Amino acid sequence: MNEETFQKKLAELVAEIGTLPMGEREKLQALADETKERHKQLKQTVSNLQESIDFLRLSIKYMLFDLEATRRENNYLRKMLEDSSGRSDDNSAG
Repeated sequence: MNEETFQKKLAELVAEIGTLPMGEREKLQALADETKERHKQLKQTVSNLQESIDFLRLSIKYMLFDLEATRRENNYLRKMLEDSSGRSDDNSAG
């Protein structure tokens, strides 16, 4: 059930409750109001979860970028060390 359908059905229910005798109406109206509030809280929770997931995805992308940059730097530094040790071996041999 989508949001529009839910709101329509809830409005129909509230309208129907309004036609009941006062004793029955109060109890059912309270339940309908509670349902509406819980639905609102659920929507907010889902929205917060979606924001958290989006933030997590972005954080993971940054971490992967940083990891790749670190790997490139490590490879570059290893190459420099190999070249440096290769030159020192050549100098000590002569």
